[in-house]
Parts: sequence; structure tokens; C-alpha cells
Amino acid sequence: MGSANELEFELKKKIRGEARFDAYSRVLYSTDASIYRIEPLGVVIPRDRDDVMAAMEIARRHRVPIIARGAGTGLAGQSIGRGLILDFSKYMNRVLEVNPEERRVRVEPGIVLDELNQRLKPHGLFFPPDPATASRCNIGGMIGNNSCGARSIVYGRTCDYLRRLRLLLEDGEQFEAKPVPADELSAKLEGTSRESAIYRDVLRIVEVNREEIDCRFPKILRRNGGYSLDSFTGRDGINLSRLIAGSEGTLALVLEAEIDLVPRPRAAVLLVAQFEELIESLEATQVILETKPSAVELLDKMLLDLTRLSQEYSRRMTFIEGDPQAVLVVEYAGADPKELAARLDQAVEKLQRAGLGYAFLKALDAETQANVWKVRKAGQGLLLGMVGDLKPVTFVEDTAVAPEKLPAYIARFREIVRAHHTGASFYAHASVGCLHIRPLINLKDKADVEKMRSIAEAVADLVLEFGGSLSGEHGDGLLRGPFLRKMFGPKLYEAFRQVKRAFDPEGLLNPNKIVDTPAMTDNLRALQSAAPASLRQAQGRLSLSLGSATEAALPLEPIRTRFDYSRQGGFTRSIEMCSGVGACRKSVEGTMCPSYMVTREEEHSTRGRAVLLQAALSGRLPRTELSSARMFQALDLCLECKGCKGECPANVDMAKLKYEFLAHYYEQHSPPLRARLLGEVARFNEALSSVAALYNWSIQSPLLRRLMDGLLGIDHRRPLPPLARERFSEWFEKRIRAATVRERAQSGSAIRNSEFGDSTVGLFVDTFTEFHYPEVGRAATLVLEAFGYTVVPLKTVCCGRPLISKGLLDRAIENARTNLAILSKATVAGIPIVGLEPSCLLTFRDEYPDLFPGFDAQRVAENSFLLEEFLDPSKPHPNPVRLRPLPLVGPALPALSAAEGSGLSRAQSREPQPREAEGIKLEPRRALFHGHCHLKALVGSSPSLRLLRAIPELQVEEVDSGCCGMAGSFGFEKEHYDLSLAIAERRLAPAVRSLPPDALVIASGVSCRQQIAHTTGRQPLHPAEVIWRTIRC
Repeated sequence: MGSANELEFELKKKIRGEARFDAYSRVLYSTDASIYRIEPLGVVIPRDRDDVMAAMEIARRHRVPIIARGAGTGLAGQSIGRGLILDFSKYMNRVLEVNPEERRVRVEPGIVLDELNQRLKPHGLFFPPDPATASRCNIGGMIGNNSCGARSIVYGRTCDYLRRLRLLLEDGEQFEAKPVPADELSAKLEGTSRESAIYRDVLRIVEVNREEIDCRFPKILRRNGGYSLDSFTGRDGINLSRLIAGSEGTLALVLEAEIDLVPRPRAAVLLVAQFEELIESLEATQVILETKPSAVELLDKMLLDLTRLSQEYSRRMTFIEGDPQAVLVVEYAGADPKELAARLDQAVEKLQRAGLGYAFLKALDAETQANVWKVRKAGQGLLLGMVGDLKPVTFVEDTAVAPEKLPAYIARFREIVRAHHTGASFYAHASVGCLHIRPLINLKDKADVEKMRSIAEAVADLVLEFGGSLSGEHGDGLLRGPFLRKMFGPKLYEAFRQVKRAFDPEGLLNPNKIVDTPAMTDNLRALQSAAPASLRQAQGRLSLSLGSATEAALPLEPIRTRFDYSRQGGFTRSIEMCSGVGACRKSVEGTMCPSYMVTREEEHSTRGRAVLLQAALSGRLPRTELSSARMFQALDLCLECKGCKGECPANVDMAKLKYEFLAHYYEQHSPPLRARLLGEVARFNEALSSVAALYNWSIQSPLLRRLMDGLLGIDHRRPLPPLARERFSEWFEKRIRAATVRERAQSGSAIRNSEFGDSTVGLFVDTFTEFHYPEVGRAATLVLEAFGYTVVPLKTVCCGRPLISKGLLDRAIENARTNLAILSKATVAGIPIVGLEPSCLLTFRDEYPDLFPGFDAQRVAENSFLLEEFLDPSKPHPNPVRLRPLPLVGPALPALSAAEGSGLSRAQSREPQPREAEGIKLEPRRALFHGHCHLKALVGSSPSLRLLRAIPELQVEEVDSGCCGMAGSFGFEKEHYDLSLAIAERRLAPAVRSLPPDALVIASGVSCRQQIAHTTGRQPLHPAEVIWRTIRC
């Protein structure tokens, strides 16, 4: 084998793509979604087929193994190894041809399943295998794994849709794997090419072992062990693509795939049946299967309990009644909704007649169905996000038996688990007898590792007894390869080795997977990170004085942390919450992870950043990397959107980890001037507000903007926000002075009502409302007063969000301490705290309790509300307000009147006139709502949508726009400007541009409004501005 330097030099000379041999890249690609870690020699990211061929040729000369990789979501360690990783996901992800008439599509291996099906949607077609990782898994990986999914009872496996595959063999020869009819097979066998030799070898191996194949291969739908020799025992031709499916890249590399498609079902209904016992639910599955469902998925109590702990997914659990031990999600899909509803009713009737189940929810609307499926698909991540070292581990999670045997099989499986003094989660594909079972194991404990091996041995014996398969869909890899000799016998195991040699005589393609694998307990990533017991016991001991914390980082000396990580079991464990499932690599919907969606770089995903931080903490990277420029670069493109905290099933909060990293980094490196200026934006604004006119004139100067670009790195292309001529506090004081006692008594601002008690509201005025956009604060004040509340602006300092974002945590702690003293008094007095800017107000709820663990901060957090939450139309208010339709007067609504600006509401200045008398045309009006990332992650969009949808004749839709890309100061910074725009242009900006001219654009975040205005020219409104205009009309 040649040196890594020689290999890197040759690759960079020959390929158009990227060759990476640095320590960070090797660490990033040393793990996947499995329990294993193996550091590769290097990584190649090919741009095209020629790059793959060149990499193969160079690797073969140097005798370096090649490991194909897509999203790295495999659970058996298939996409890691001591060789050269080929990452197909970044560039080789094109749809090459769509043929709707023939119902087929031709793609490169790196295309994501959800992206492919999105492209196919206009044609009414889709590729039906649907693993839970559909949002990020690649088609190449699905072929390598022979993936199935929840609906395999109807749609089968990936191998059933492979029309032809273009393959690259280890010697550089290409050929197409496609159906070869029996009458053409003899010509194929007589050739002199490697292709012909492979056909001869495969058919010889099958013929010699035909009896053993018939005897040993499981007779069930969900079987994925070894190489699928059972696909070639017929006499009607041969299709080698069925052998490639499930071969995990050990036989050939897939360069291109042509796959069959099917019509998309026009309708679907769901039944959520709930049970008091797990075995009862499995017995119910047999009854349900009689009604021909398209899916029957099991969720058990452990999964449901962990879902309730997730901010994002707990909000979706609207379909649970009581506290079930098990839930079955039953889907019926087809063309006729009435026929589907009838089958659903039939299933309920059958279950009730059999006395199975206690509650039956019918999910007929799209929103409820989406909630159910999102919880189901997040199952693995939710489980692995369990706090602590004891986790539901992936090692016997893919066994399959005939569905009718499932109740007895699971009863015996539970006995094995109990005999080993642990528990387990049981969920997934009840319809086909393939449950994902994850026993609770501490992989940092060698005794528990031995327990894992013992359970695996016992389960393998049980599977054989029930005629099942050790893998129903997740494959063998490093995890189940060691059991194949037991499962298939020595003769077939040798046949598998012969298949491997026929395709890959040099053993260079993903070696030591499926056959000739190491022991299942080798290369465990948790053991590689584990510390001595004394350090493990120390983990999580936190010093909480003054908002600081000290924790034992595994396995090295403690580092100083400012946030409290006790809920996660310590700082290191908060990083280890990332289990590698890769949900942060999704690209079609949601917020997480905006930098990955644009760059397609593993390093810029939440998973990638967590892997690098963990490597530095554990010593796999030098400890000095925790304050290195390279680690800074790895975390730099994190927009701190908190999409991961909301959408990652394990609730990994990379924003918080970045704050902590930056604080540690700045202990070694002085914070740059720009970071200090942007972090102290409140003080900066305070100093400039007295010369607002001069400031506003100067920021229009091209010369000054170029100067700021060069000296501070504030991009000259980004408009700077002007300072208001009148600050919010000045306006508020002016209106108080202008209003007489009589006028205040007549207005809604001093209402007292015995039913509500004191109706005072403490308005938290953030920096941006105070200095830049006081019109938002004015509107909010008038709205709250109209609802019968007395508004009292709180005399706080900046919430600290800009300081936190820049990692200036010690300064942020000072602000937080000051604010908590003020906010605690309001809370004790029973005064709710209402804010307008999500990122600022939610600092009280998200960061303050972790900076100052204790009762006061938690009480403030529970008493802090965004305006839209506080004015929830379903809740009572002192003065019920009837919202009125908005006038159709174009995209810009009327500004606040002079009377309103001087302190008198329109109701005080004159009686409202009928809108018809003003000549205003009444008709429905569209509005697009974009939710701030922190709002979506920590609260959800529902409160905002409920309030806005209470406006008559306003059709409010929420765009799945993800992050706007602005992220506070991020979008102003020169090195981030282009990325910021690219994020906006993915979904948000096009959605806004597609609106008719008279539609409203509504966004509560100041950064979001700035980005929308900059990229589209539309001027968005804050919800407070819209609500006020409905009141004053």
C-alpha cells in the first residue's frame, strides 16, 4: 500500500472533485448512524463518473479499499472503513432522465429519496420504498441496503424496482446489471469479459447450492441477510441487480440507476389504535391485516414517553389518548376516499368485536396524518436521545419473522431481555413482522458490552427457531456479518465468500462487511471514547454559581462551561446526544440544518459539528483543537437557528454548544472588534441614537460602506438598518404626558376587572424595537390596550442575545443578572412579560434558566410570552376585541395615524366609520406567514397562526421556508453574505416572489423582515402591525 501523501497527490491531480486527507475529514467520516467508528485513510467527493473511475484506478494501484457512502444513515456500519471513502451525496445527485410514459427515472446514486419524489410529484409518480430516513437517505444507499420502509406490505423492497444499474467493478470495467431473459442467457455466459465471468460464477454458485438455498433462506418478505442468492433459483432468466441490492457496496459501485415508478396514491386515511398491552397490539395486527392496509406501524410506551420529552415532537402527539402501552398506526391508501374510510371502519369494528384496543382515532386530515408520520419516522433518533449512558442500542433492531408468529416471537424476545436484567423498546413494521427492537445497554461499560453480545447470540438462536431473518432491512455490515455462518450454515457462508471473490477478487470494495467481518464488539465508538470510572462519576458535577459551570470532559481534564448541562448529564453527554441518525442532512423541508442544505457538507451539518467537538473532547483530535482556528471554521457556519433543538429527534442544541465553544475560544483569542461591536449593539445604538439623522445619512454612503466592509467585514451589499428618529421609549413617554387622566380612564389602558384581576402587562422592549423599528412596539402597545391591558414597558437592559450569539457569555451573564432582578419582581407581582422579537424574548425561556439554574430564572421563563401567545384568541382577555377584515389597498397597509402616534387611539380620536362608507372593497386577502427559527423551534408557529387566522377574510398560509438565512448579524458579515442569500433563495424568497401584489407578508423576526425586504423588495409586517390594523379599520 502506498503512502497517504502519494495517494492524495495522485487523486488531486486526476479528479475534478475533492480529495481530503486532513484529520478533520477523517474524523467526520469515521462514523455513521451505527455504533461503530473506524477512521478512514481519506475521503473523495467525486463530481462525476470519471472521478469515480479515476479514484478506483488509483486506489487499486495503491491497494487501498474503497467504501461507497451516501448520507451515512446505515445502522450496521456499512459506510465506514479503513480505506478511501467515496461520498456520492454532494455532487453525484442529479436526476438524469424522467420518463413518465414508461414510469421510470434515471438517477445518480447520491440523489436523496425525498428530493427524487418531490421531482416526480408533478407527474403523479413516486419511488415507493420509504425508509424512515427518506428525508436524507440516498438512492445508492437504498440499493446497497435493499431498503424497504413502512409500506413494504404493498410496495415491497428496493430490488423490486431496479430496471438497470450501471456498475463499476474493482478492475475498472463497467457493465449494466439488468434483466437477462432465459433465451439470451447462453450468449451472455459464453462471452470473454469480466461481466460474462461473473454471470457464470453466480449461476454456478447458485446451482451447486440450490438445495441449501431453498432450505436456509427465510420464506418471508423482509429478509436481507448475506447475498440474495435466493433470487436466482428460478429458470426464467437472471437479473444481477437483485444481487447488487443489499450487497452494501461490497461487489461493485453503482454509477447510475434506472428505476421503476408507480402512481402516487390519491388519498390516504389513518387509524391510530391504542392498547393496554404490547402483545395485545401484535394480536390486533393479525386482525388488521385482513382489511388490506398499506402500513401497520407499532409505537411502544418507551418511544411515546421519550416523544413527550421532545419540544418539537411532543407538540405533534395530538393522536394519543390516555397512556397506552402500545399504539398501532394503520394506513389505507388508494384512489377512493370513501372506500378507504369504509375499510378503516371495518378494521375498528373487527378490533372492537375481538376486544382488542381501547381507543381508535381516525386521522382523516393531512395535518394530523403528518404529525403521526413525523413521530413515527423520528423513532430511532428519539430513542437514542435518551439522557445518560444507558440507551436503546441498535444491534438486534432488525429481526423479522412471519407476522402471524410475531406475538409468540416477541413474548420470547422479552424473556431474553428480562433474563439480561434490562429493558427494550419495540416499534416499527408490525405489518411484515419486522420490529425494531432496541435493548437498553451502556456501551461505555465493558460488562454491558458483553451483555449486548450475549443478547445478540440468544436472539440469533430465537430467529432461527422462528424461521425468520436477522435483518429485515438494515443489512449485515459489521453488526450482523459475524452471525451469518450461524444463520445460513457453513456451506452457504462459503458461497457468499465465493460471490464476493467473483465480483471483487482483490477484496478492495468495502472489505470485512457481510463476510469475513470482525467481532460485533470490535470498533465500538462508545468504548473508544470511554473514560475511567472515576471520571465518569465526576461527569455532570456542575458549579452553578454566577451562571458558570465546571464539568469533567471525557476522558480529559475539565473545561469551564457557562451554561448548565445537568439535564443532559453534562457537557460531553450533551454532545453525545447526537447518535448519528443524520436527520440534520434533510433538504426538502424544515429548518435544520440551513448551512448543510446549501453546502451539502457533512462538516456543516449538526452531526458533523457534534462529531468534531466530541473528537476534541475525547482526545481523538488534540485537546488544543477546542480553541483552534480550524474548529472555529467548522462551527462558523452554524447560524444558531436552533432548528436542531426543535427538529433533531435527540434535541441536540448546536447553537448552545457553539456559544460555549466561542466563549472557550475567546479565552485563548481576543474577541475581534466586529464581534464586540455586534454583541454590544444595544450600547452602540444608545450612543448613536442622539445623532440618528447623521447616522442614517452616513450608512447610505458607498464610501463608508466600503470602509466598513474592509475594516469590519460588514458586507457593503447588505443595507444597514436605519435608526428611528423617535425611539419607542420616547414615544411612550410622550403619549403618557399628552394623555389626560380622563382620556386614560376612557381608553382601554386602565381597565380593571374582578374576573381578571390586575391586567397590567410588562412589555419587554428589545433593542431593535427600541431603536430601529419602534412602529412595531407602538402597534403592540395599542393592540394590548385594545384588549384591555395596561402596558408598562420594563426598564430592562438588552436581553443579551447578541452577546450570546457572539460567544461573549460573561458579558451576557451580566445583562441576564440585571434583567432577572427586574423580571423576577414583575413575575412575583403577577405581571406577565410580553415580548415582540422571538430571539430576544425566548432568551428568557431558553438561555436564562441554563445560565442561572434555579427557581427565579425558571419562574421568569414560565411567565414570558410572545405577543401572539399572550393574545391567543381561544383564551379570555379583559376587553374582548372583534378583529375586522383588512382593507384591500395593496401590499402596504396604512401607517399609524398622527392621533395614534401622539398617544390617542383611533377610538379616542373619533368613532369608527363603517368600512363600506370609506369605499373600501371587501374580499378575501392572502397572507404569507414566515416563522422565526427560534419561534418554530421553541414555541411552534401555531400561536401566531391562530391569532392571524382569527382575522376575517384573511387567508393565512405558512410557508415551509426553513431559515431565512439572516440569523441576526450573520447575514451582515462579509464572509457569510453569499451563504445567507443562498439559504433565503432555497425556499423563502421564491415563495414571497410568487405572491400576488396585494398579498401580505408577515414575519415576527426582525432579521427575517430584513432578509425578505433585501431579497424580494417586499416589506413584511410584524403580527402586531397587522392585528392593530384590523382593530383600527
